Amino acid sequence: MNKIPVAITIAGSDSCGGAGIQADLKTFAALGVHGATAITAVTAQNTLEVRAIEAISPEVIRQQIAAVAEDLGIDAGKTGMLYSKAIIETVALEIAKYSFPIVVDPVMISKSGAQLLEHEAIEALKKHLLPIATVITPNINEAEELTGIKIEKLRDMEEAAKKIAKMGVEAVVIKGGHMHGSETIDVLYYQGEIQRLSSPRIDSRTTHGTGCSFSAAITAELAKGKSIPEAVKEAKKLVTLSIKFGINIGRGYGPVNPMANLYREAARHQVLKNLEEAKKLIEASPNIVELIPEVGMNIAMATPYASEVDDIAAIDGRIVRTTLGAKASGCPKFGCSRHLAKYLIEILKHDQRKRAAANIKYSEDILKLLERRGLTISFYDRLKEPNDIKRVEGMSIPWGVKEAIMKVGKPPDVIYHKGDVGKEPMIVLFGSDATSIARLILEIAENMSK
Repeated sequence: MNKIPVAITIAGSDSCGGAGIQADLKTFAALGVHGATAITAVTAQNTLEVRAIEAISPEVIRQQIAAVAEDLGIDAGKTGMLYSKAIIETVALEIAKYSFPIVVDPVMISKSGAQLLEHEAIEALKKHLLPIATVITPNINEAEELTGIKIEKLRDMEEAAKKIAKMGVEAVVIKGGHMHGSETIDVLYYQGEIQRLSSPRIDSRTTHGTGCSFSAAITAELAKGKSIPEAVKEAKKLVTLSIKFGINIGRGYGPVNPMANLYREAARHQVLKNLEEAKKLIEASPNIVELIPEVGMNIAMATPYASEVDDIAAIDGRIVRTTLGAKASGCPKFGCSRHLAKYLIEILKHDQRKRAAANIKYSEDILKLLERRGLTISFYDRLKEPNDIKRVEGMSIPWGVKEAIMKVGKPPDVIYHKGDVGKEPMIVLFGSDATSIARLILEIAENMSK
């Protein structure tokens, strides 16, 4: 059997489970790496504040690292909150004994403003830990503290990265989350070259543990044998998704969700299975053919945390009318229905429970039937679509969904439009899964046939 990679996090414990070793272990697990720990401090904190810190003795920290290294072996490690000069010196000496790649997250101040690294420990970090570090991942404030450079633009980030590299670090990643702009740009300095890594800025309050998960993801990828640039790029993807689908708990900054990608991938088989069942239900009913629009019908279902067309499965080739009734042209497949996928991607931004959708023909009688069932119904008028939206490929449906949501003040169960030039009127149904929507369509068909 192939040995599973082992990564160690040498960091503090976060009592609310959003940052520190808790975030690191979730990230390791999400990336298929076994996580071990050497706890440096215990904190009493939540999404609002850090209330208390109790540092672990340097000798106990040393013993934790040694115990893991001498039995499991360590393929890569990371440091987080180290807190004191004595802890940094001890950790640096112990890491040097075992020579595994080490990612340093120079945790200095919490999101709530608590001091997580004693001021006199900063020089110890530079002197003892950075010369043996593989990667360091400071945010802008930490980079300023390490270099004395005031960072106001990208060029300043690049200069700071070069200066930190001179302290002995193999690679420097300065995170640009604190810079203003529509994008978040991180700067990677490695082997004398600068790379800028950008992603769309996400307006979210679920950012607790962002730095921990980012450095842990780099560590996990290094443990699996990835190069430094590959590891950093994969970590950027994971942390962007983790923020986008963060966990909205607490009254402050909720935690990121590094497990989002794992849950999404694990659900793909179940989505296809659910769609296959929905397809069988539709094909077995002789009445459904009357609900199929001229352009055909389809039914789609998204994985949890879907964010793009490839996260959404539908019937390949649509469901069409035949003399024998409704017939699927193909099998359930991911990425094959851009039309319904756009509806789902937009509505999922507002309600993660609405993971399935189907389109049926427009009819006032059908709308009345759906209204009697107590479903929330809304619409958008394609004739009122702004020209700047029409000119951009793929923007009409997201605009329409937003309009429909605005009209009723929440994500509806049904959205319809009455068509436009070259566009057939349509009803789109939303639900928790494909089979429940298929059963709703069967019920509509049976009622319409009476």
